[in-house]
Amino acid sequence: MPVHRAAIRPRILGGKPVARNDYLFTSESVSEGHPDKVCDQISDAVVDLILAREPEARVGVETAATTNTVVLMGEVKISEENAPEPEEICHAARETIRRIGYQQKGFHFRTARIEMLVHEQSPDIAQGVDAADNKDEGAGDQGIMFGYATDETPELMPAPILYSHKILKALADARHSGAEPTLGPDAKSQVTVQYRDGKPVRAHTIVLSTQHLDPEMTSDDVKAVVEPHIVKALPEGWVDARTVWHVNPTGRFVIGGPDGDAGLTGRKIIVDTYGGAAPHGGGAFSGKDPTKVDRSAAYAARYLAKNVVAAGMARRCTIQLAYAIGVAEPLSIYVDTHGVGEVADAAIEQAIRDTLSLTPRGIRTHLGLNRPIYQRTAAYGHFGREPDAEGGFSWERTDLADALRAAL
Repeated sequence: MPVHRAAIRPRILGGKPVARNDYLFTSESVSEGHPDKVCDQISDAVVDLILAREPEARVGVETAATTNTVVLMGEVKISEENAPEPEEICHAARETIRRIGYQQKGFHFRTARIEMLVHEQSPDIAQGVDAADNKDEGAGDQGIMFGYATDETPELMPAPILYSHKILKALADARHSGAEPTLGPDAKSQVTVQYRDGKPVRAHTIVLSTQHLDPEMTSDDVKAVVEPHIVKALPEGWVDARTVWHVNPTGRFVIGGPDGDAGLTGRKIIVDTYGGAAPHGGGAFSGKDPTKVDRSAAYAARYLAKNVVAAGMARRCTIQLAYAIGVAEPLSIYVDTHGVGEVADAAIEQAIRDTLSLTPRGIRTHLGLNRPIYQRTAAYGHFGREPDAEGGFSWERTDLADALRAAL
């Protein structure tokens, strides 16, 4: 369904934009043990395995999972001397399941059947991407990608999705450390945030469904375990006497992960990005090497939007990039500061063109994307994370702010 301009701009009253200031907004997250996220992490484990062998390799790998079964499908382009053996790819999948923590009868890292159906990339696709005759490489596919940033949190992320992620990460850390041995890997969170004067101020409603290993636990028992971790994950004072709680509202949740529900790569794209607070172009990230603009251009768009906000040009910023397969330069660059910009949107668009190459190679070079840095992105969000020493989350840096200001 097309997104109309009116849907992403403030209301117009008397010729001036009027932003809505008092409202509720909800976003959800899913844990690393959710069936779809298991598949995302396996697909990105394969990407990392192959890029570690050959940084310019091409990877497009999908994963499906169900009761004690994982199926890997897709295409790879890598030199024969660097190509991993099928057993190595299967081991990467099995190791991912082990790290997440699945050792249950219906899904166990040791006993799960791994079916490997990955084959060589089609030359028809490769020819559109490969550089030749002094021509820069083209985009790996057509598509539109969005980036977004807002000053409502220090991470320049929308608060509902940011704190939905933080809740699940806190519970996973407690589970992995042994502090909460009754928790299982599979979980979902949802936070409804109350906004006043356009700023997030409290948790109106908290929803959490988490797998528990003790079948005798009730919803109240689970709430007693998770509540201290949830309160600590949220800003001080956000949970109060009026906060509504729904913890394991259906009751028992013992069978989890792919044993309870089939999983598939790429089904949690809104969880991966902005929790519905901003548009999404439609393409998934996990399982794709960075020549695929579904991934790299979405990272670049977030990088640019974050730097626009960090530079003080706007309190909110949405950026759209559009590409055609085999064409290097983006077809369009669109900026929307939602009526709260300090600089004209068209001026920001020009500053972006003058500051950063948005060809697939330009993006990969600037952000250092040809590295095995992707499995860590495949749970708890691709955005709002800290850049790390190995080059992961480089798109979260704000090192372009000065150059964007200077280009105005």
